[in-house]
Amino acid sequence: MSARRGAPRLDRRGFLGGLAVAGAAAVAGCTSSSSRPASSPPGATATSAAAATPATPGPTGPPSGGPSATSSAPRAVLPATSSWQPSRSEISPAVKVRAVRLLEALGTWSSGATEPAGGPGLPAARARIARLGYDPALAAAAAVLLGTTGSAAVQVVDAQYGGILSSAASVLVVLRQWRTGPAGTAVLAGGTTVDVRLVAASPHWRVTAVYPAAPAARAARPGAAVDALLANPRLHLPVAAGADLRSGTISAGVVSALTALAARHVVDVSVVKSGHPLYVFGTSRLSDHPRGHAVDVWAVDGHPVVDPANLALVESTMRMGIALGAYQVGGPVDLDGAGTQYFSDNTHHDHIHMGFHG
Repeated sequence: MSARRGAPRLDRRGFLGGLAVAGAAAVAGCTSSSSRPASSPPGATATSAAAATPATPGPTGPPSGGPSATSSAPRAVLPATSSWQPSRSEISPAVKVRAVRLLEALGTWSSGATEPAGGPGLPAARARIARLGYDPALAAAAAVLLGTTGSAAVQVVDAQYGGILSSAASVLVVLRQWRTGPAGTAVLAGGTTVDVRLVAASPHWRVTAVYPAAPAARAARPGAAVDALLANPRLHLPVAAGADLRSGTISAGVVSALTALAARHVVDVSVVKSGHPLYVFGTSRLSDHPRGHAVDVWAVDGHPVVDPANLALVESTMRMGIALGAYQVGGPVDLDGAGTQYFSDNTHHDHIHMGFHG
């Protein structure tokens, strides 16, 4: 698969599925407890107040939020990470970079930092982002990325638009995070998806809010089809998306389509349910995502949707979505020219959206 946007050279399945250290298997953790109230205004992020219980990890890694212990070793060593970089084909790449750099700064720290701003804890996090020109109050809203001990490193997997208008944007940042445990002898692996809201400003866009994903609690029996998806090495699921599937709240249409897609291609999912805006950005229409009726794909067979060199593959995947029962598919191109079965806009320049009735 092709390398993407400055990601570290880690095995793709191992990277998305969690970190194995000293040959030990991953032990699952809990999802983030942060959530949005039921009365969230238009544009709020789809979340659930319920926190997932510890879950046995599949290849997709632990549920979203707090990291999970992956091993014990004489001395914990965090994996090497790198700053995410936008593709040359991005719409307004500086907007995405502004969103990503905030989360990279919040979720990366060192217990051995020579200055307080580089260490763990909320005060240090506030100081780190203030130095970069962000509102320090944003740190508290991203508490799921913070810690009070040890060291941590963040790797952004993908950043896609939840919406991009002339003066406002939503950037959905999919990330993994590793931390050292309290004793300093274990590496804890976790991650989440964060909806970062921005408004146009000078000299750069200004972040106004961050909404970390909060998937619903894991179902006692998600079902055989979901179990098979979670174990499928051809389906790369972010931490939050894997937790969404485990919750049993994702429609049969989405599960069936992902199963068929993964039989034909290696599929990199960005968002299923949690971490996505509640409403179609800039409107009062409820999105299919918070109802569990949609899925977004950012790469197919290792080829990013945002890269126009991959357009033929992207178009065939979009057509496959309709053939698999999606009532509407969005992407970099409107394949029917009428915005009926297919649609395209700046928001969907970087991913394929498949919406289902149920």
